Amino acid sequence: MNTLIELFDERPIENVLATEVFRPSKVFFLINDTDDQIRELKKLYTSYYARKGINTEVNFVRADMFDAYDVLARLEEIINNNPDCALDITGGTDDSLFASGLLLSKVNIPVFTYSRRKNMFFNITNASFADYYPNPLNYSIEDFLLIAGGMMYTGRVENEILKDYMYLIDPFFNVFMKYRRSWVKIITYIQYISQQDDKYNLSLKAEGPFAMKKHGVTARANIDALEAFQSLGMIHNLTVKTDKVSFVFRDQQCRKWLRDVGSVLELYVYKACLDTGVFHDVRTSVIVNWEKTGDVSNEIDVMASKGITPFFISCKTGEVKTEAVNELAVLRDRFGGAMAKSAIVTATRTPAALRHRAMEMNMNVIDYDLLAGGNIKDLLVSLAG
Repeated sequence: MNTLIELFDERPIENVLATEVFRPSKVFFLINDTDDQIRELKKLYTSYYARKGINTEVNFVRADMFDAYDVLARLEEIINNNPDCALDITGGTDDSLFASGLLLSKVNIPVFTYSRRKNMFFNITNASFADYYPNPLNYSIEDFLLIAGGMMYTGRVENEILKDYMYLIDPFFNVFMKYRRSWVKIITYIQYISQQDDKYNLSLKAEGPFAMKKHGVTARANIDALEAFQSLGMIHNLTVKTDKVSFVFRDQQCRKWLRDVGSVLELYVYKACLDTGVFHDVRTSVIVNWEKTGDVSNEIDVMASKGITPFFISCKTGEVKTEAVNELAVLRDRFGGAMAKSAIVTATRTPAALRHRAMEMNMNVIDYDLLAGGNIKDLLVSLAG
């Protein structure tokens, strides 16, 4: 096969997978889009293939994908000008698939498809190279974002340093579960006594009165929780007097985590994904930019990938709002399409209405009862399939 023909699909992975596996010299996408959109897509796919070391020439051909005979005409033009073609019918509309059937009644070219369920290519006709051919690819998290036109940036956590803190994450989470009802107040107090004016020179020293009030909100020191943090080694030199509390953060990373309400659950889910051993790429605090201007960005708490399936996980220490479910669904569909999976992990008990809403959106929910049961790894393995 020298030339691959693809019926352009809204699911980005299905557009690039066959090219990545079989490496044709040329690929032609049949698409119903404007000139500007086609130019952007050609630039995107050419850049993506180059990044993956694939020297395939990318071409787009406009066709009315809801007019089978227009699609047929465009297919015939490609075949006449490019011998040794093969057609991938994994994606596309019903009309384009009907046109493919019409084409096969006129010309004898290889046709194949890909099964998501079996993760394997199949020979439809004359495509022996794709006959029960297993997909060998494992996509990184960045791959999924790039395919869909996004860019990945580092969020609140440098993932590369987390290997030095893995031993700390489970005990940190256990402290959270013990104090989860007062967690916001505990973290708020730590924020109050460790604020610095100079964001480039963040002192590890924290000190302040036993109770502090800012913006009408009073926060008091929870000595038991602070002592627990000290026993973990996240803070040192804890001193408690009648009217004053002081301590020193272990380092800047622990300072960030103890000043952020949601970090503990994100770290726990991140480590749980790694501990399952079924995911080949796991990241936390993934910032994705999905507009050319760079003005539109979102943070994904935890992302994981298995083969060519991305997993999008949102972590909430408090109550889950419907808006959070909707936002996660948008990100999942935008960057993963039909192959993607998603889950909400929350340290609260989930109301039936919210659970029903998540179910409607094909989203899993892992709530307090499941977290307290300590079987999140089993749930993640089940989610991975």
